Amino acid sequence: MKLYEISFSPTGGTKKAADFLAKGLSEEIVPVDLTDSQMDFSTVSLNSEDVALIAVPSYGGRVPETAVKRISGLKGNGAKAVLVCVYGNRAYEDTLAELEDTAKEAGFQVIAAVSAVAEHSIVRQIAAGRPDSQDEAQLAEFAGKIRAKLEKGDAKEPDIPGNRPYKKRGGSGMVPKPDKDCTSCGLCARKCPVQAIDLNNPKKVDEHACISCMRCISVCPQHARKVNGVMLAAVHAMLSKVCSGRKEGELFL
Repeated sequence: MKLYEISFSPTGGTKKAADFLAKGLSEEIVPVDLTDSQMDFSTVSLNSEDVALIAVPSYGGRVPETAVKRISGLKGNGAKAVLVCVYGNRAYEDTLAELEDTAKEAGFQVIAAVSAVAEHSIVRQIAAGRPDSQDEAQLAEFAGKIRAKLEKGDAKEPDIPGNRPYKKRGGSGMVPKPDKDCTSCGLCARKCPVQAIDLNNPKKVDEHACISCMRCISVCPQHARKVNGVMLAAVHAMLSKVCSGRKEGELFL
């Protein structure tokens, strides 16, 4: 069974969770990186014998708009899809429902969905180190159940939680900026999923294009990009109240 692992993972947490699940589903994995701003996603075409694992992070309870647009460009052609929503231990709200609708519109047949927890991309102390070994074991168990469903030829749609219409999108306003340690190496600009950083002058950021994904912070070799400290402290205080307990992943078959 060929498995297309299609992920939007700016800081790596979503990809890590997707990898745990993917390795339990197939040995033949074709990666598709939805953060690649240079890729023409309309060239990705599956067939009805293929399986897609489509993984996205939850941004304020929604699928990132950039991911929606790129998934919409794929050609599912009846391929079965396993949806994965990864969130930072707060809540994923309408993310899976929106991902389900987006995948169906792109021609995929949804047969399973998973929620998983990863380290929060902005406040890294929240769910630090996740997905961890406990998550890995749970995702391996989920993979076994999904694989059994696939092998039986069971194409029943799962009952996926979420509201329609989806909750209103909110903007975090957390735009990373370079500090004095920036060497203008340009890695952040090349890796930015939405090309919000000027390739010729990485110290210049298009604040309207930025989606606050924190990719630039995670890839900077000099650790020279940061968000506003006062805003970060406020977000940390807010999230600490609602993210104190450990949340576990869920499987929808």
